[in-house]
Amino acid sequence: MAPDLTDMTQVLFHYSALPRLTMALLCGAALALSGALLQRVLRNPIAEPTTLGISAGAQLALGTATLYAPAAMEFSREAVALAGAAAAMLLVMALSWRQGLRPVSVVLSGLIVGLTCAALSATLILLNGEYLMSLFIWGGGSLSQQGWSDVLALLPRLALAGVAAVLLMRPLILLGLDDSAARGLGVALHATRFGVLLVAVWLAASVVSLVGIIGFVGLAAPTFARLAGARSPRQVMGWAPVIGATLLWLADGVTQTVAATQADLIPTGAMTAMLGGPLLLWMLPRLHALAGPTDAGTASTGIERDARHPWRLVAVLAVALPLLCWAALTFGTGPSGWTAATGDLFTQLLPWRAPRLAAGLCAGAMLATAGTILQRLTGNPMASPEVLGISSGAGLGFAALVLAVGTPSRMEQLAASTLGAAAALAVMLLLARRSSFAPERLLLAGVALAAFCGSVLGVIMASGNTRAFQLLGWISGSTYTLETSDAVLAAAVATVLILIVPVTARWLEILPLGETTARSLGVPLGSSRLSLVVLASLLTAAATLVVGPLSFVGLMAPHLARLIGLRRPLTHLVGATLLGAFLMGLSDWLSRTLAFPYQLPVGLFATLIGGPYLMWLLARPSGSKGG
Repeated sequence: MAPDLTDMTQVLFHYSALPRLTMALLCGAALALSGALLQRVLRNPIAEPTTLGISAGAQLALGTATLYAPAAMEFSREAVALAGAAAAMLLVMALSWRQGLRPVSVVLSGLIVGLTCAALSATLILLNGEYLMSLFIWGGGSLSQQGWSDVLALLPRLALAGVAAVLLMRPLILLGLDDSAARGLGVALHATRFGVLLVAVWLAASVVSLVGIIGFVGLAAPTFARLAGARSPRQVMGWAPVIGATLLWLADGVTQTVAATQADLIPTGAMTAMLGGPLLLWMLPRLHALAGPTDAGTASTGIERDARHPWRLVAVLAVALPLLCWAALTFGTGPSGWTAATGDLFTQLLPWRAPRLAAGLCAGAMLATAGTILQRLTGNPMASPEVLGISSGAGLGFAALVLAVGTPSRMEQLAASTLGAAAALAVMLLLARRSSFAPERLLLAGVALAAFCGSVLGVIMASGNTRAFQLLGWISGSTYTLETSDAVLAAAVATVLILIVPVTARWLEILPLGETTARSLGVPLGSSRLSLVVLASLLTAAATLVVGPLSFVGLMAPHLARLIGLRRPLTHLVGATLLGAFLMGLSDWLSRTLAFPYQLPVGLFATLIGGPYLMWLLARPSGSKGG
């Protein structure tokens, strides 16, 4: 029945409210189905659409087109976003193709691509904030509709993807086995994985291109389905879209109710995480076991090899670090270009350069050590400091202080960040305690907590408040406000905590082998897991207080150490720690020199340096890494 065009209430209901409700249901179902497919094919309980960098690729494409190709944005913003998402997907496929689209390889490639695209987007926003801050609103996901065109575009895509998922059900069930068993039963692994990934990515990219980035639904809906009793892939695939549609519909309803006439100022995607995060945390104690396969054991991509002389490699890294420090303290840019500081000039510049460099090195070392502990403890390549929610908790504490005080002192910043990190740690440990800190429970609790804290930050960033720009700099990782006292504190904490880590090397070697093996070898599961989690949390919190919630170093330094041949626990820990410090030191040096007189956040440079290098390592033929 057509609305009465003279009645504005009917017009708004028919062309705005009803399409928005329908779009929320369709997007929720699409993201949930995408997440369920990804978790199954990647054998990872915390996989979701953002795993493959789809959302980050779309956001980067939009930011780039806004600045350099506005005609493309005028022609079709959806086409630009879809092109960026597709490019990110193709890059992930290219990086992981040589490894046969192995689940761990795809996950790692997706994380690299996603983080690199996100860093590039943040760099564009920092350099062109007056033009691109509006991307934060789009980045949070806006379901506002002005007709039925988007609904009619998404509906057939979701229907086709549903049919494809049904047709792929038997191979999906067999993918729960290991690769050799699945291949023996006639499953074409390459083709099946590619097909499932293509369907999942197509669904997620369609949603991103139409309404923006809506995270967490793809993770939460399949998990809620399992919590509700779904065990088989058919049950999860059937219930996840229903739960996802309901979750996003409820979140959008709350968004409109809370924001009243200013609903678009609170992103629906952020509200989804604000509602779903606590709900997932509340339901986690009822999760007895994750239905569905996981890649337990070591977080291997299948292309590593053991170095013939690992300690020699560690020695090379140890020598490279002081050489980097000398270069960073000596060389820099000024009004007359690059200069080498010597004599009195070196002495004058040392108080300005040394504290931030020392603090950055310590923070990088702590984040890398924490990431190594978490990846070995959980056997999950996606495990990293921010997965614990500690970084997000510290960021939320800092954001609350900035909004309340405006220009807080350094001590006030440290106190607020410490309280936020401590609260996040307490919540996570309380939730994981009943399961003796089982890795799957720990990861899901951390992701839910991080999603909640991140969603609150997303609302603050999307508000358009002038302080949001200040928060962006800190969230991206900042060292240019550090003083000597910060460097001394960071060095003292890093020394104490990192020296404890080698004592845990035996646990880190045995725990990834499984609970049965660990018990038979006399490892106390509960106390060892708790000790490692607390140690990783303290390292993360200390680093976050110094340079902000950097995530890339803690995620990638352990993988870089593995890829160059450091795989045994002790050499892996030492190598990753040195690589983390080196990456942060190099990033700090470049962040203050390349854009002189401006200084960009060191976290962005860490991502832009490490991301492409790790992509290159992954793309090299396996034979070139042989040893």
